[in-house]
Amino acid sequence: MRVPFLPAAWPAVLLTAALAAPLMGAQAQTPGPELQTFREIYKELVETNTTHSVDDNTLAARRMAKRMVDAGFGEKDYEVVEPFPKKGNLVARLKGDGSKKPLLLLAHLDVVEAKREDWKTDPFVLQEMGGYFIARGAIDDKAMAASFVSILAQLKREGFKPKRDLILALTADEERGGVPTNSEDWLVRNKRELIDAEFGLNEGGGELREGKPKLQRIQVAEKLFGTYEFAVTNPGGHSSVPHPDNAIYELAAALNRLVEYQFPVKLAEVTKVYFERSADFSTGQAAEDMCAVSQGKADDAVIARLSKDAFYNAQLRTTCVATTVEAGHA
Repeated sequence: MRVPFLPAAWPAVLLTAALAAPLMGAQAQTPGPELQTFREIYKELVETNTTHSVDDNTLAARRMAKRMVDAGFGEKDYEVVEPFPKKGNLVARLKGDGSKKPLLLLAHLDVVEAKREDWKTDPFVLQEMGGYFIARGAIDDKAMAASFVSILAQLKREGFKPKRDLILALTADEERGGVPTNSEDWLVRNKRELIDAEFGLNEGGGELREGKPKLQRIQVAEKLFGTYEFAVTNPGGHSSVPHPDNAIYELAAALNRLVEYQFPVKLAEVTKVYFERSADFSTGQAAEDMCAVSQGKADDAVIARLSKDAFYNAQLRTTCVATTVEAGHA
């Protein structure tokens, strides 16, 4: 019986930044032509199945490339890079005047698997219910990918000339981690000139409160992981005459030990600064606890309270979690 684990062994990597701008217009409005175009791009992208089992990332990249061409991008302004079959990527560039270094807009096209029986609706048909979009990839990360395509297409149609090149990179296999086909890594190693930029915008940094932008987090380091596998075997036997040395029970006991174990707190300077800045966006006990962490004065009670939040727990210590289990064949 085998079970892989993904432990994350590093301190916090996010730093709280300034407040974002307020939303414009709280009341519902009739979608304008650009918003309608975005909705069409978003729908097309979500409904292009890019799970690993179906594996049509290249099709998604080509469809987004056509959207760029329709907006006026020329053949030299974009490239569909396919280093592995069906693992294509779109890299496009809206050229600026060169007075500043490029900005990279990064989003991934692939999504994790989705079994139809686990969903109330078809996961690859975009649904709108109660003010929410529902589908596999509706957020992670096709909302951002579609937004980037829509925004660059609009800027191109309007003839906007930025001070820096705006580079769009829509990539493959982000969800599968450290595989050779992870295109973010592949592009850095093999086509860095296509995506080289002063800084980039990626998923996961923003936070809304009561529907309004509250803060934006800036990534200053990358979380690393290692995969470990527990394997337990024994001769087995017929279920009518079971033996006490059952491989499944042995592994279950090991998993229970893992559940009960908590890695020690390990704070880097960036972690302390993260909690210092985060305290400004919190109130009450939570704000006090964050200040205590930032000042190196956190006792066991402070750590216990913050650790109840999975996000803060992962900033405070190494984490380890079982992800999949396989057992038996007969």
